[in-house]
Amino acid sequence: MLKLISISEHSKVPKYKQIINSIFSAIENGDINLNDKLPSVNELLIEFDISRDTIVRAYDHLKEKNVIDSVPGKGYYIINDKLTLKAKVFLLFNKLSTHKKIIFDAFSKTLGDHATIDFFIYDNNYRHFKELILASKSRDYTHYVIITHFEEGGDDAVNFIKKEIPLKKLVVLDKKIDALGSKIPCVYQDFENNIYSALIKLNPLLEKYKQINLIFRKKGYQPQEIIKGFQHFCGEFAYDFKVIDHLNNIEIEKNTAYINLMESDLVTLIKKIKQTDYVLGKDVGIISYNDTPLKEILLDGITVISTDFEKLGEQAANMILNNQKSQFNNPFYIIHRKSL
Repeated sequence: MLKLISISEHSKVPKYKQIINSIFSAIENGDINLNDKLPSVNELLIEFDISRDTIVRAYDHLKEKNVIDSVPGKGYYIINDKLTLKAKVFLLFNKLSTHKKIIFDAFSKTLGDHATIDFFIYDNNYRHFKELILASKSRDYTHYVIITHFEEGGDDAVNFIKKEIPLKKLVVLDKKIDALGSKIPCVYQDFENNIYSALIKLNPLLEKYKQINLIFRKKGYQPQEIIKGFQHFCGEFAYDFKVIDHLNNIEIEKNTAYINLMESDLVTLIKKIKQTDYVLGKDVGIISYNDTPLKEILLDGITVISTDFEKLGEQAANMILNNQKSQFNNPFYIIHRKSL
C-alpha cells in the first residue's frame, strides 16, 4: 500500500495534497478498493520523513470528503471507492512569484477534488523545462498545463513540445504560442495590445512628460511583444522614448515616465529617484507591471497595469473541467495611483 503513495521533493504541490492525490489516483485506477486499510500515520512518517501534521491533515481532508474513515486502535479505511477524477494535471510554471501563486491557487481551488495536480517550476531555464517534461512521461497525465518563459534558449521549444507532449492534452497559459496553431486551448495575455491599450488610457496623465522609458532586460524572459506595443504607442502619440536594459549606470531624467516590468528594477528606480530633487508624479512618473499589496502603499501608491491572474487560473481550470478547446484572451486592468 505504501508504494501507491508518491511524494516528490521536486513538486511544488504541498505534501499533504500529494498524499491526497496519490490516494485519489489509486482509487480511480482500482489499486485501492472499498474497506482497504491505508498506511498508518507512523508508517508514512517513517517512509517519507515528513511531519505527523502533514499526514493527519491529508487524512482529515479525506475524512471530510467521506473517502476514508478511522477505526480507533485499528487505523484508516476506504469507505468510498467510486471516485471519478476528471483530470490528472502536469502543471509547469516558469517561476513561483506572488502572481504565479495567485494563478496556482485559483487553478487548484477551481479544480477542487475533481483533479490531481503535480506542480513543477523550471526557473526560466529551458534545459530544466525539457527535463521535467521528459521525466513526466512516466506518469499517466490527462493534461499538460504549461507556461513558456525562458531567459535564454527555447528556439526549438515548439518542436520539442510537439514531439514530447500529446497536443490533445496540452493547455497553454500566459503566453500564446502561435506556432502551435489556433486549436490548442490557451489562456493568454495579449502583451502587445495590453500595454498599448493601457498607455492610451493613461495618456491624459502621461501628457505632462516629454519622454517615456521602458526598462526591459535583454536577457530576461519578458515577451518582446511588450516592446512592440510600447513603441507603437510612443510613435502614434509622438513621445520620445527609450528601451533601457538596466538602470545601473542610468541617471534619472526629468519630465520622464518610467515603465518597469520586474520588481528588482522598481526598487532600483525608486532608490535613484530618491537621490534627486524630482517630485514623483510631477517631474518623473512610474508605471509598474503587476499589482502587489506593497505597491498600493509604496510612495503613496504605484500606478500599475496587470492581467487578472486569478481569472487566468480559474479559466484554465474550467477549460479542463468542461473539456473546452478555446483560446481565451485574459482581461487586464489599470490602477492609477500617485506615481503618475
